Amino acid sequence: MSKRYIFTIDNGTQSVRALLFDLEGNLIGKGKQELEPYFSDKPGWAEQHPEYYWDSLKIASDKLWASVDIDRTEIAGVSVTTQRGTVINLDKNGKPLRPAITWLDQRHAAIEGPIKGLWGLLFKLARVSDVIKRFREKSQAIWIKQNQPEIWDKTYKYLLLSGYLTYRLTDNYVDSIGAQVGYIPFDYKKLKWASKSDWRWNMLSMTPDMLPELVQPGELMGSITAEASAQTGIPEGTPVIASASDKACEIIGSGGNKSHIGCMSYGTTATINMTNKRYVEPIPYMPPYPSAIPNSFCSEVMIYRGFWMVSWFKKEFGQREQKIADEKGIEPEQLFDELVNKVPAGSMGLMLQPYWSPGVREPGPEAKGGIIGFGDVHTRAHIYRAILEGLAYALREGKEKIEKRSGKKITKLRVAGGGSQSDAAMQLTADIFGIPTERPHTYETSGLGAAIDVAVGLGVYPNFDVAVDKMTRVGDVFTPDPETVKKYDRLYKEVYLNMYQQLQPLYRSIRDITGYPS
Repeated sequence: MSKRYIFTIDNGTQSVRALLFDLEGNLIGKGKQELEPYFSDKPGWAEQHPEYYWDSLKIASDKLWASVDIDRTEIAGVSVTTQRGTVINLDKNGKPLRPAITWLDQRHAAIEGPIKGLWGLLFKLARVSDVIKRFREKSQAIWIKQNQPEIWDKTYKYLLLSGYLTYRLTDNYVDSIGAQVGYIPFDYKKLKWASKSDWRWNMLSMTPDMLPELVQPGELMGSITAEASAQTGIPEGTPVIASASDKACEIIGSGGNKSHIGCMSYGTTATINMTNKRYVEPIPYMPPYPSAIPNSFCSEVMIYRGFWMVSWFKKEFGQREQKIADEKGIEPEQLFDELVNKVPAGSMGLMLQPYWSPGVREPGPEAKGGIIGFGDVHTRAHIYRAILEGLAYALREGKEKIEKRSGKKITKLRVAGGGSQSDAAMQLTADIFGIPTERPHTYETSGLGAAIDVAVGLGVYPNFDVAVDKMTRVGDVFTPDPETVKKYDRLYKEVYLNMYQQLQPLYRSIRDITGYPS
């Protein structure tokens, strides 16, 4: 193929990035526009205007073109990867009917009683009624139907953010199978829309024609329209190729196409994933998500607030480091790494459980975050290190669940996301897991994963194994220290794994007394 570049759009929670890669996976140019993750008209709501995402993409694209000087006709293809679970209602003219409800939203639909009939009986027998109740409560579609029926009645298409941006780029209502993560009638096992008899259609008051056509990652979705070309600067007619959600793309962009490689994301939500050809639920009745590789799955364990806790610490306790970094013109992460390294492994007995947001099954809906082991020796540096260690403990527990359910051993880690830029976080992760921990060659792993989908879809490489091999590389490698591994192993097995079981009754009492979390 004579064309040399791939343009990818990565619309995350904190920013939208316009990225240009060459066919070897090198980042040629980048335009980044920071985003306000949401606005909130009521407590717990998290919404954003769909046009805001589109307008921010224009700014990011303009920044990209200002940073590079290339022949734009050399762009072979385009792909979009986005945050998961953000939904948008469009009318018959393709105009948004209301703000997007983002994945951070905490509102609940009103649910009265269990599902009746055969489905309800089956759920009761399978002991998954609490999971189904959670699905119904968290479904944005049910909430809109209950509270804004006039909006629901006018809804012509119900799209994820990925489908919305694809529509704006191509004028087609089409989305990738790899992007389907959310409270929608999607069959995670068969990787297609649920069958007509599935209970979700009736419960969501939804029909198949309200949803986009689905295609496999690597397949053609359409081409850049004249209007989209004017917005983004991408030549009209450039093919748009399906990729997947940001987490799924991050996995293959990190080189995680094999089941022995565990892929971790130290992002707003912290996750650990294994790519699998089989449907493997890492937690019973919690499905694996679609991979950026066709007919494959991402067995995932998620820590919902993840590196949000690190951002919280920096905001509440890290003003000194932020100020010094600004004065010296350096990244504040350098100073926060120094803060971590002042404290010995194990944080002098401080142990953190990172359940800042409750779960459905493991942990349960009563779960809260906790820190135990305080003494008069502890400082904010100990708290900061304990946060990093607590996240790593929780993700190690996730790794062991995935290994047990899949029957496959993870022997190395690839870590992406904002937290991966901290050498201190990477080293303590290697020590807590006891296996080599690797940083990918580029920070933009989600965008690179989307570029890999384009490269395979356009025939630059014959398959995903070859494309991942040619377009990804390992950067820094962090090797576990044997003595530190022993200390962490005892803390993990003798303390961390017992914390939730011991604290769960207290969490339940807190919820009963205060109503938090609801």
